Amino acid sequence: MGDLEKWPEIEKVATEKRRELVLQGADVDKRISPEGGLPSSIYSLSLLNYLEVSQCPSLTEIPEDIQRLINLQSLIVCRNKLTIIPSAIGRLKSLKVLDLSVNNLTVLPDSIVQLGELTTLNVSCNKLEVLPDDLSQCSKLSTINISKNNNTFYCERFELLSTLIASDNCIQELNGDIYKLPALKVLDLSNNKLSDIPSGLSNCPKLKEINFKGNKLKDKRLEKMVSGCQTKSILDYLRGKGRQGEDGGDHDGGRKADKKKRLQQRRKNEKTADEADEVEELNKMVVRVLHVSEDATELTVKVTAEVKEVRPYLVCCVVRGMNLKSGNALKRFLMAQTKLHDDMCGKRTTATIATHDLQLLKGPLTYDAKPPTQLKIVPLGRKEMTAVELMRHLHLEADELRRQKKRQNVTGLHKYLQLLQEKPLYPCLVDAEGHVISFPPVTNSEKTKIKKTTKELFLEVTSATSLQTCKDVMDALIGKMSELNKFTAEHQEEGGSDGEGGVQAEPAAVGEATSELTVLQVRTFDQDGNLKVVYPSKTDLCSEKSNVTVVW
Repeated sequence: MGDLEKWPEIEKVATEKRRELVLQGADVDKRISPEGGLPSSIYSLSLLNYLEVSQCPSLTEIPEDIQRLINLQSLIVCRNKLTIIPSAIGRLKSLKVLDLSVNNLTVLPDSIVQLGELTTLNVSCNKLEVLPDDLSQCSKLSTINISKNNNTFYCERFELLSTLIASDNCIQELNGDIYKLPALKVLDLSNNKLSDIPSGLSNCPKLKEINFKGNKLKDKRLEKMVSGCQTKSILDYLRGKGRQGEDGGDHDGGRKADKKKRLQQRRKNEKTADEADEVEELNKMVVRVLHVSEDATELTVKVTAEVKEVRPYLVCCVVRGMNLKSGNALKRFLMAQTKLHDDMCGKRTTATIATHDLQLLKGPLTYDAKPPTQLKIVPLGRKEMTAVELMRHLHLEADELRRQKKRQNVTGLHKYLQLLQEKPLYPCLVDAEGHVISFPPVTNSEKTKIKKTTKELFLEVTSATSLQTCKDVMDALIGKMSELNKFTAEHQEEGGSDGEGGVQAEPAAVGEATSELTVLQVRTFDQDGNLKVVYPSKTDLCSEKSNVTVVW
C-alpha cells in the first residue's frame, strides 16, 4: 500500500518537526508495499536523527533515497527480511549507530567504510561471509557485532574498537595481528571453527572478557580454561606460550626479527595503555554491581500484557551509596535528572526517568495499564486525584504557560502529554499495597519521593521506543550519579537546603566520604513468570565514553 495511503506516524513527525520515528510490528508490516518498501514520504523527513523500522517481515529493501536523511545518527532496521542495503547509505555522514541485525543480508555495500562517525555496527543474524574491505576506515568504531553469520573475520587495526562479538560463525583462524586492537575489552568468538588461539592476544592491554567456548582447540589444557571462561588464566597462559616461542632457539634470522618486532610492539602497547590508565584512574568513578542471587531483599517487577500497547519498555534497578544529604547534593541530582529529561529523553518524549525512596515502597511491583478514570495517584506536590483530573490540570497549566511566553508552538509539557492522547489505558507502576508510585511519562508519586534522608533509590526508566533506549538512559543516569557522588565526596559542604524548603542538612563526617555506588540488579517478568529483562546485565554500563569502573 506504501504511498497509496498516508501514514499517520510520518505525518505526525513531519507536522511536529520531530527527530525520531519508530515503526514496528504487525500493524506497520501490513501497510508495506507489495514491492517490499516503505512510503517515499519517509525519506523527506530530513530532520530525523533516529529512525527505527523493525519486526516487519514484508520489508525487503531500502531505496537509494535513504541518502536524503542527512541528519540521521541512528538507523535501526532489525528483524525484517532485508536482502540488500543500498550503496547510498555511505552518504549518511552523521550516522553513528547502524543496526541491520536479523535480516537476510548476504553482502554489505563497500560504501559503509565512508561512515566516518560510525561507532556501533550490528549485523548479527544474517548470511554474511565477509565484511567490507578497509572497514577500519570507520576509525571511530567501538562496537562490532557480526554474530550468527557465515563470516571469516580478518583482523584490521581498529584503534577504538572495545567490543567485538563474532560468535556462531565459520572463523577458522584468528591471525596474529589481533594485538593491533589496543582498546579491545570484550572479545566473543564462541562457537566457531578455531583450532588455536594466537599468543598475540595476550598483548591486547585492555582485554577483560573473552569467550572461546564451542571451539575444538588442539591445546586441551587451553580448551579446559576456555570452557571455564577464565579470562585472566587464559591470557596468562597465552603470554607464557608467547615467551616460550621467543626463547625457543629459533635460528631463522627473519623469524627472530619478526618476533623481536612483535615484542617491541607489545611493550609499546602496554606502556601506552598503562600511561593512559594512570591518567584515567585518577578520574574514575566506581560502580559495584550486586547480582540478584547475592541480595536477600531482591525486588522484582511483573509486566502485564495490557501495558504492551501503551508503553511496553521498562528497566529498573536499585542504587545504594548515593549521598543526597551533604550540602546541595539533592538539588544537583534533581537538576541532572531534569537535564537528562530535556536532552537525552527528548523532553520525556523518548523516555522518562522516575526515582523513588526504596524504603517507602513495598515489592513486588507491577507495571500495568489502567483506564484513566481508575488510575489514582498522589502526584508530586499535589493531592490524590485520578489520571483524568491530573491530565486536565496539566493541560490547563501548559496552555497558560504558552500564553505567558507568547509561543505559537507547543511546549515541552504539551509534547509529552500528547503521548497519551486518545489512549484507552494509561501506564502505571504499582507496589504490593496497590499504591500507584509512577505514572509515566507524566509524574511519580509524592508517597515515594526522594529526600535528603533517602539512603536507597529505586530507579525506573520507561519508553515506548525501545528497550535499548531505556538501557541507554539508565546507563547515563547511573554514570551521572557516580559523577555527582564523586563531586560530593570531594567537596564537603556546609548545610544547604533540600531544594524544597526543607531543613538544612548536616555536613557528612569526613570519614564517611566515599563515592562508590552499589547497583542491585532488578528483574522484570511477564505475567506468566518468564524473565523479560535483568538490569544491569554484563552488556550494560560499558560505554567507552563512560568514566565509570564497573565491578562485577
